[in-house]
Amino acid sequence: MASPDPKVNSAGDWPGRVVAYRDFAADLAARRRSLCEPEVPRNTGNRRTVSKRALLGALDQLGAKW
Repeated sequence: MASPDPKVNSAGDWPGRVVAYRDFAADLAARRRSLCEPEVPRNTGNRRTVSKRALLGALDQLGAKW
């Protein structure tokens, strides 16, 4: 969520709770396991449009990892 105070421009100035991403990810994974939420497989990309394939090809040529 964005800060309602435009003067806040860094995490050090944030008056709210700060959560490290690793802690958040671990907590989220634990909550999902406790709810017996199934593991959802990643999209294989078999149904991509021609334009999306072209974009990913161009990114691959530039050495970017998508």
